[in-house]
Amino acid sequence: MAGQTNTILNTILEGIDKGELNPGDAIDEGALMARYGISRTPLREALLRLEAMGLVDRQPRKGATLFKPTLEEFLAILEVHAKLEGQAAALASRRMSPAEAERLEAIVTACERHAQEFGGTDPDAYYQLNLQFHKVVAEASGNPFLLDMIKMNARKLLAYYRARYRYPGAVAESAREHRELARLITSRQAAAAENYMARHVQFDRVTVMDLLAAL
Repeated sequence: MAGQTNTILNTILEGIDKGELNPGDAIDEGALMARYGISRTPLREALLRLEAMGLVDRQPRKGATLFKPTLEEFLAILEVHAKLEGQAAALASRRMSPAEAERLEAIVTACERHAQEFGGTDPDAYYQLNLQFHKVVAEASGNPFLLDMIKMNARKLLAYYRARYRYPGAVAESAREHRELARLITSRQAAAAENYMARHVQFDRVTVMDLLAAL
């Protein structure tokens, strides 16, 4: 039973991460049960866990849908996310190993190359590079609890960050900021890295309203 529950849980999380599921999308419970040959019990257990994470809303007689924030919720989540990402950058600047610094340089270079070769024509591919950049920084913080918190919080906003890269100039700007963040982190400037990262992941209120309207 636990194995079936985890399978459904991971399937939905992967759907969120890959952009196959977006805010407000209904969870097709029948399709999931048929796909994995499971009963309703492990499916409901998985949905309860996702609801506890704040990733799924469940309404009586309406089924489960992916969490879609209001403007106020979006801004509140973003405020927390900026703090978490900033803290990760500060810790990474103190704790990053030479091997992690090499990984960071490789992904920053990949972001720059993508921006130069494709501009904003392939935002989804760039978004995957962006995820890798933030993963390297978070892992270099050396704090697995912080890493889990970032992952959990970010999943509520992933679709909106992905949509942001469709805006003109957003990919190039992100690649430039990744380079500056890498410089601050590898030169051990903890306070500057924290502040810059917090600004890097933030959106202004107008942009948030546009993104909510787009999805």
